[in-house]
Amino acid sequence: MRAVLCKRFGPPETLVVENVPALRPAAGEVVVQVKAAGVNFPDSLIIQNKYQLKPPLPFSPGGEFAGVVSAVGDGVTRFAVGQAVIGWTGWGAFAEEIAVAQDHVIPMPEDMPFDVAGSFLMTYGTCYHALKHRGQLAPGETVLVLGAAGGIGMAAVEIAKALGGRVIAAASSADKLRACVAHGADDTIDYQTEDLRERLKALTGGRGVDVVCDPVGGRYSEPALRSMAWRGRFLVVGFAGGEIPKIALNLPLLKGCSIVGVFWGEFVRREPKNSERDLEDLVALYRAGKIRPFVSGRYALEHTSDALYALMQRKVQGKIVIVP
Repeated sequence: MRAVLCKRFGPPETLVVENVPALRPAAGEVVVQVKAAGVNFPDSLIIQNKYQLKPPLPFSPGGEFAGVVSAVGDGVTRFAVGQAVIGWTGWGAFAEEIAVAQDHVIPMPEDMPFDVAGSFLMTYGTCYHALKHRGQLAPGETVLVLGAAGGIGMAAVEIAKALGGRVIAAASSADKLRACVAHGADDTIDYQTEDLRERLKALTGGRGVDVVCDPVGGRYSEPALRSMAWRGRFLVVGFAGGEIPKIALNLPLLKGCSIVGVFWGEFVRREPKNSERDLEDLVALYRAGKIRPFVSGRYALEHTSDALYALMQRKVQGKIVIVP
């Protein structure tokens, strides 16, 4: 089978596509023929040895996928050959096949296309965990989403609306903000042309926002934190902007607010039962039409480096997928 391989750490152009031996499932594993694999920001970090997960070389990047079970190992009782599934893994999905533990896959809803299913879990799982559990978002509260047109951002917009929030989407162009409005944003801020703090004051009548969802980091984190309401929750989701901000701790003191870390992968590992319930909730929201994942691009294995660069350069709206 063919797979994208990282043989040495480096930028996306160092990746190669090669034939590798077909996979056989170990006990408790399934082998899945990959139909689509979502591209996420950690994929660009793991190939550069900049991520918290550090697989041995060589490896295939790709942390989420959808496909069809092609083989099952001893002891597998939850899945059968020919069944469509969605799965998540630290790496390995940018390939024609992947072998994973059966606990890392769930049945794929019959009405969900493969490209949507393959780009669903990491962004929507992260945002649901962030807003429901870590942010404790209550109906009627105001949510600011930074980087709102990206994969995490657009998922956060939709989930915040589904949980009853008022959503302010912040992004870097009018085109991106139009996409955010189409997915449920109530108000928008173009932080390339508008002052983030002044606009938030105007939109909230000076009260501030209850929850900030920040997958970007960089220069907008501090003004967003300064714009929080009393007892607000600032959700640290990631640093797609490339810079980890250094926050003065007098700010949460003055606001009476919380800075809360969000690490979905570790949540899944430590709290599998809670994670399973979340995934059931997300599938129900999808079937109810309350979340509508947006896949804006599809790339062959040979063009994985192009997909990663599009993500790194923040040119992607919603999600993009690798289609083996």
